[in-house]
Amino acid sequence: MKLFTVMAILFISTSASAADMTIEMLNKDADGNKMVFSEEIARVDIGDIITWIPTTKGHNVEMISSPNDMKLKSKNGKEVKISFDKAGIYYYWCTPHKGMGMIGLVVVGNDTSNLDQIAKAKAMGKSKKKLKKLLAEL
Repeated sequence: MKLFTVMAILFISTSASAADMTIEMLNKDADGNKMVFSEEIARVDIGDIITWIPTTKGHNVEMISSPNDMKLKSKNGKEVKISFDKAGIYYYWCTPHKGMGMIGLVVVGNDTSNLDQIAKAKAMGKSKKKLKKLLAEL
């Protein structure tokens, strides 16, 4: 009985801990899509961490709209980590390639209550059409 209790505690504490996710900034993905993030819609829980890794020097992450008005613009070619402490949708792009549609969304806590805010956020070039497509997938 004691072994079962210890195993149950280990399972509960492991499943309750924050998760890590990695998103690559790509010039081209396996399907031939150019200037993309490896995950265009990331779904995480509150407290989870996402690490963006540039595969070449010309990419970055700039937060455009979020439930907490997060201010972030990483340097080109630099890895960036973000811990998500507030539920909602976060919209970001690669600054040099935003017009080519290099954008992504993070949905934290399965909360889409700020969808209207994200839909009204700035987008340009191919990002406009892609943002509508990604929001429709939520």
